[in-house]
Amino acid sequence: MKRRRGNRHGLRRRGFALLDVIVGGVMLGIGLSVVLSVTSRSLATQSDGEKRLVASWLADGLLAMVLVEGPVEYPKHYHPSGEFAPPFDGFEFEIDIEDIGPSEPFRVTATVRWPGGRSYREVTAQTLIALRLGDSFQPRAPAEPVDRFARYYDDEDQR
Repeated sequence: MKRRRGNRHGLRRRGFALLDVIVGGVMLGIGLSVVLSVTSRSLATQSDGEKRLVASWLADGLLAMVLVEGPVEYPKHYHPSGEFAPPFDGFEFEIDIEDIGPSEPFRVTATVRWPGGRSYREVTAQTLIALRLGDSFQPRAPAEPVDRFARYYDDEDQR
């Protein structure tokens, strides 16, 4: 009786197929780990970009408030540093108003900080704001009082 050698050849083919599956699984695992690594890094970068954008808006808002109130009056009404109210909690600010000299504009620097990783990140914006010569400080108020209640309900009564 002769033995068939086909079984032995079949075992080699099965062993080769198993090796293909193992190599394919390893390659798939490496590929997935690379994709997950790149995805997590891009999400962290996107989150940092969002926070930088919000901090820039907040710094611009602080500079606008100094412009509206005036560099002399702003420190009388507002604290030079602190934390923002919700929904911007976690962001801290500092305003520095520097008088450069007579007949020179004030140098105003707004710094916004937030926790980012192991340290704080920050955005700084700086501008020059001059005094309005000849104008005394006048609080903003309408020329005549506005009765909003009457404005809305008079229109409904006429319908």
